[in-house]
Amino acid sequence: MPTTPAPAAQISQEIAPNGVQPSGDPAPIMLELVDEDGTTIGTAEKLAAHRAPGLLHRAFSVFLFDGSGRLLLQRRALGKYHSPGVWSNTCCGHPYPGEAPFAAAARRTFEELGVSPALLAEAGTVRYNHPDPASGLVEQEFNHLFVGLVRTEPRPDPEEVGDTAFVTAAELDERHAEAPFSAWFMTVLDAARPAIRELTGPSGGW
Repeated sequence: MPTTPAPAAQISQEIAPNGVQPSGDPAPIMLELVDEDGTTIGTAEKLAAHRAPGLLHRAFSVFLFDGSGRLLLQRRALGKYHSPGVWSNTCCGHPYPGEAPFAAAARRTFEELGVSPALLAEAGTVRYNHPDPASGLVEQEFNHLFVGLVRTEPRPDPEEVGDTAFVTAAELDERHAEAPFSAWFMTVLDAARPAIRELTGPSGGW
């Protein structure tokens, strides 16, 4: 399915060298637009990329586990404009244009949760289209997956993360049946399962 290029007004932004627009406002967050093969084709402002029907852009998802094979979940802060207050994987986000997905995943995990992965490995990619009924925004993403280990307790930024929990596979099933999760959660989890099983072993139940 071909990707519709972003309108020029969404792609082009006049930014001063200090990262501030001429109006004095902070520079907008820009995302990397990609084609169906994951090749970069341009950039777009973050919110513009998520407005329906959405622009296909690069993203990442991280799944970190403790020494017992439990997955670290986060509940997104209530103040987030996209999917607030729902549970999701350890960390997800978008590389800056030109930033390697691996570097972005490690950076954002520390910014949101205050932890640096003890191990972080690539776990493939997945492409999806997930509307968010609550906000009307759309996730059109080419997502780079990462799995790894965490050895320290999270120290989450309250502006980003409302709560955290370590869960077994069985506990995740129970929580997922009872609590709201992000629209993309099961898609990225299922895509990462082969790497997760290799990391946690057959007894982990993943």
